[in-house]
Parts: sequence; C-alpha cells; structure tokens
Amino acid sequence: MNNFLIENYHTLLNEIQEVAEKSGRDMNSIKLVAVSKNFPSVYIKTLYNEEHKDFGENRAQELRQKYEDLKNLDIVWHFIGRIQTNKIKYIVPIAEYIHSVWRMKEIAEIQKRAEEINKTQKVLLEINISGEKSKAGLIPSGVDAFLKDATSFKNIKIIGLMTMAPYTDNVDVIRNVFRSLKELRDNLNKKYPSIKELSMGMTNDYKIAIEEGATLLRIGTRIFGNRYL
Repeated sequence: MNNFLIENYHTLLNEIQEVAEKSGRDMNSIKLVAVSKNFPSVYIKTLYNEEHKDFGENRAQELRQKYEDLKNLDIVWHFIGRIQTNKIKYIVPIAEYIHSVWRMKEIAEIQKRAEEINKTQKVLLEINISGEKSKAGLIPSGVDAFLKDATSFKNIKIIGLMTMAPYTDNVDVIRNVFRSLKELRDNLNKKYPSIKELSMGMTNDYKIAIEEGATLLRIGTRIFGNRYL
C-alpha cells in the first residue's frame, strides 16, 4: 500500500509541474489538496511522511476522527463537502479552509463558531458556474450581493472561489467553466482584494484546471485509487 500511494503521489506531482510549466505557471502557485475522504488515517500518514500536509475531507464526522488520529501532526485540513449547518461547530475548530460555503446561514454559523475560539476562518465561496440543478453554489450574478453581506463578519476571511465542472469528456465545456470562474475571481478581486484563490480541478480535469489558473487542486482518486473497484 505504501509504495502504491507514494508512487501515485510523486507521479501526480510531476504531472502537475509539467502542466504548470507548459502553461507558463509557477508550480509554487498551485497547492495540491489530497482528498482523503473514505480512506483511513494511515494513508494520510504515509503522504505526510512524504512531506505533504494539505488534506481534504467532506464529512464532519470523518474529519473529526482523522484529526483525533493525527492531531500530533501539523496537517492543514480543508473541508470540501456540502455543509450541514449543525455540523459547522465541529468543522471550524479543525479546518484551516472551508471550500464549500454558499448560504448566508452558513456564514452566520461559521462566524459564531469562529468567534467563540477567537479564530479567523478562511472560506471559499462555492459557485455554480455550470448552472446544473444538481450542484450547490451561488449563481455568478449573485456573488457580489452575497459578498456585501458576508464580508461584514469579522471572524471570516473570504479568500477565493470554488467550483466543480460537469462530469463530461467535453474538454471545451470543462475549460469554459474554469475560465469563467477565473474571470469572476479577477473581477471580484478588484473590489475584494482578499479573493485570490481558485479551488477547481479534480482527478478527471485537474490538467485543464491548471491551464486555466487553479491555485487549489482537490485530487483524491488519482492518489489513493478507488476502494470500491
């Protein structure tokens, strides 16, 4: 298992570097978030021993369990899943980044929990660029109005945007989604300078995401494999 993970991880890093260089980008401007959901803590420890520190989880209970298992390690936790408001109290004390915020009630609850522990919580807004009804997220035209309210919460720092492209083989569709998110980020950044990050790109489309400016890649299967195959 260790050799399998380590080989996958370093192969992926080499691929990210290759795509970044071809795109004229600095590899250091791209952060890989290893999506460790559904995989045991020992897998995370294996990658940590390879000097990887950023890991993503999408369930509050699993995040808590892995944090307890690995709390002696200086891991940077990213919460990337759909948020249940009643679970925010478990997420805020652990996660450095929350990628999937798009409702004002989530902002209010994050503020409440962050204020209790005197923390500034880093947040990315989830944007439904593709307009798919099955996807969560703000519609692009509603982001500015949302930010006017959200930026008033003193224990929250909105640092970027997140999206998921449709699951399709059509490269143009995927590219247009990522390009549109970058354009939205660029426009918002003029008014809200803290909005810099672009969380986009997963196992099936991360190369396109790099080409279109992703700063945070959320990749799981490419590293860990698929436990259900």
